[in-house]
Amino acid sequence: MQIPVYLDYSSTTPVDPRVADKMMECLTMEGNYGNPASRSHILGWKAEEAVETARRQVADLINCDPREIVWTSGATESDNLAIKGAAHFYSDRGKHLITSKIEHKAVLDSCRQLENEGFEVTYLQPDSQGIIAPRQVAEAIRPDTTLVSLMHVNNEIGVVNDIEAIGRITRERGVMFHVDAAQSPGKIEIDLEKILVDLMSLTAHKIYGPKGIGALYVRMQPRVRIEAQMHGGGHERG
Repeated sequence: MQIPVYLDYSSTTPVDPRVADKMMECLTMEGNYGNPASRSHILGWKAEEAVETARRQVADLINCDPREIVWTSGATESDNLAIKGAAHFYSDRGKHLITSKIEHKAVLDSCRQLENEGFEVTYLQPDSQGIIAPRQVAEAIRPDTTLVSLMHVNNEIGVVNDIEAIGRITRERGVMFHVDAAQSPGKIEIDLEKILVDLMSLTAHKIYGPKGIGALYVRMQPRVRIEAQMHGGGHERG
């Protein structure tokens, strides 16, 4: 019998058995299955404690404050929330965004939707290696630019953009910087005390976590504001 060899780990990974075991503790009658928003009974308190423990763990992974982590359903939702949420909230400052031609579809389609709403988007052309140079970003920024959105590690060819240098440029120019870092954790160290990123998308299923779990880092200092893209419930301060 031939057993196939799985080589598509940049697309998704299997759930680590240790992760699956921890998840099972929160799924059955014997475990901690409460609603973390139900703060009137012990099962809700325990569920909230588990959620906040996980939030601290993700914050430790990228060296940020746990309050800067917002849970989402994955990197696609995180990208949508970051790009459209920031563009809508800061639309009075300008309606110009910058991204590249080889971003993930979640980024490109979010930008195209904004174009349908009257925003203008500049799509940078990568070099022959697939890299977006910091110089390109600097030259593309205009007085009405509010957001730059670029991936850290390319999901198809694996090249790594210099987000530290790009972050310095965007901060100096007063422009927000969103990074799609879905492919970064577990491969490249991320230290947001050193890297000037305002919004960062993360996902679990690329690093042996479950599908349907993601996060968006939203910087507190200087404060970044985003407009909610889903309504109802008020979860995650939305």
